[in-house]
Amino acid sequence: MTQDYAEAVKWYRLATEQGITLAQYNLGVMYKSGDGVTQDYVQAIKWYRLAAEQGHAKAQNNLGLMYYKGEGVIQDNVYAHMWYNIADSLGNEIAPKNRDIIAEIMTAADISKAQELARECVAKKYKGC
Repeated sequence: MTQDYAEAVKWYRLATEQGITLAQYNLGVMYKSGDGVTQDYVQAIKWYRLAAEQGHAKAQNNLGLMYYKGEGVIQDNVYAHMWYNIADSLGNEIAPKNRDIIAEIMTAADISKAQELARECVAKKYKGC
């Protein structure tokens, strides 16, 4: 089976116009990997964030990863921890492992800040985090 990434991107874009969260997440994946589009971490962040704001736990976990690696955003362990925490609260299986790994290199104050940001983000229903 041949994969036509460009065709997939076309259909994901159409679905995003309808507000389909999974399509937003999948476009983020495509931009992160460069499948069917030119690799663009800023675009990946854009699409992950749109899906994350709708409660998509995988997108939230992937935002954490982007912050952890500094891909498309300034590297920030506090925001990485925050997104991992939020994704974990929604049942993402990878997020708690990612959060625990990053917590080992963070100060207690940074972890506390990340937890507070996560609480604020959840209270805002994931908007503007």
